Amino acid sequence: MLDGRPLIDVHLHPARRASLKLDWATWMQGFTPPDGLYDEAGDVRPDVFDAYLASEGVDAAVALSEYSPRVTGWQTAEDMAALTTANPRRIYFAANINPHVHYPVADELERQIALGAVALKIHPVHAGFPADDQTMYPAYEICQSAGLPLVIHFGTSTFPGALNRFADPALLDRVLSDFRTLNVVLAHGGRGWWYDAAAFLALSDPRVFIELSGLPPSRLKTYYAKHNWARLTRRMIFATDWPGIPGIAANARAVAALCPDEETASSVLAGNAMEVYHLKPAL
Repeated sequence: MLDGRPLIDVHLHPARRASLKLDWATWMQGFTPPDGLYDEAGDVRPDVFDAYLASEGVDAAVALSEYSPRVTGWQTAEDMAALTTANPRRIYFAANINPHVHYPVADELERQIALGAVALKIHPVHAGFPADDQTMYPAYEICQSAGLPLVIHFGTSTFPGALNRFADPALLDRVLSDFRTLNVVLAHGGRGWWYDAAAFLALSDPRVFIELSGLPPSRLKTYYAKHNWARLTRRMIFATDWPGIPGIAANARAVAALCPDEETASSVLAGNAMEVYHLKPAL
């Protein structure tokens, strides 16, 4: 709990140093990890990670696996599942599929779900494929049938090798049309060129949510200035893109202060995530 409210962060990258392609300083972006978080091999200690989240008031967090050898490297589902052992009611993880790496994609997603994945995160910009790639449809069908959200990187990336053209919102039109009951979470909320597109999608389709990872709270109203702020905040899910931020609690307080009322603040900081990701933290 943070200031009497439940808090959920659905976008964290507790990476293993040895499997990163990027250099460590670029990855950490100036963030200084708490003492003891990483062991001598550069792996996150699950118990220290859990304690750190608790100190920031986080009731539940979703760590993201990623198979992007072109850009960031490998953060496997097994790596993320290992973190959940410290506190399964606080730490969860999302699956990741890269059609250039995984085949058949349905089999790989089923495998990661069996490890405990609560969502499927895809990263077209780092993996180099369009969101409406037909080879991904079997994975989307599994998400729709199982009630798991599809989280899509929806914004620019400055990392070398990233292909920002694959974040084009037009690529979501066919997915939303073909999967009529699939919840879709727009990670990074259209960062860079597509804020208006993200807002339009979230306001026009009740299955679409804006996820706030990597967006400075002080700039949010500017990014979405063309849209009804009170309505749009109800479609938001709190997230940080940790470790690339000053602190989870600081971001959460700043986001809460922007919300038009207490009910909306509670939904943004936890309620929407609990509903969409089906999380059951120990509150």
